[in-house]
Amino acid sequence: MTNPEFERWQGRYAAAPGNLFGEEPNHFLAGCADLLPQSAQVLAVADGDGRNGVWLARQGLAVTSLDFSPVAQGKARALAARHGVDLNFEQGDVHTWAYPTQGFDIVAEIFAQFSMPEDRARKWAAMRDALRPGGLMIIQGYTPQQLTYATGGPKLLEQLYTEDLLRAAFGDYALVRLAIEERELHEGDGHSGMSATIGMVWRKPAAT
Repeated sequence: MTNPEFERWQGRYAAAPGNLFGEEPNHFLAGCADLLPQSAQVLAVADGDGRNGVWLARQGLAVTSLDFSPVAQGKARALAARHGVDLNFEQGDVHTWAYPTQGFDIVAEIFAQFSMPEDRARKWAAMRDALRPGGLMIIQGYTPQQLTYATGGPKLLEQLYTEDLLRAAFGDYALVRLAIEERELHEGDGHSGMSATIGMVWRKPAAT
């Protein structure tokens, strides 16, 4: 059975003449550079054509780039080669991939808002399990206000992020950074124009 979401993303990445979301990292992720350790195992969830995973690797971190689109990962490999960095590419569905328990020091999910609530809860639970004690959870997404801008992101309210939603999912972690913004994004053709975003960084409690 074909997966319509898989086919849709394959088509979007294939149709883009370059990298769909550009080659530079997401602005919120790049703004977290001061929080990154000198060495760490990082998981980039739904990393697409690689701009965020490659940037993290350029910071000297060991990056696993997870995405289900072979077309996107082909572009990500090319981007990594242009920057002279190596990543571990994992092709898989972010909802069902076998996340290694406490396998990563940082888990980053940037604009991965194609999940309906039940799937999102399963994904976030797996991401939590994959993060080591003391590690960072970095999330950036569009807020409901984005529906008025229509400059990227999902068209369904259920797929958008609010502060309350994120606090409900990660509120037992220590909040390190919060940014709720309306700003111009220029992240390839996929995210272009005035946008309403939320970015949050959490630290998982250290083991006791």
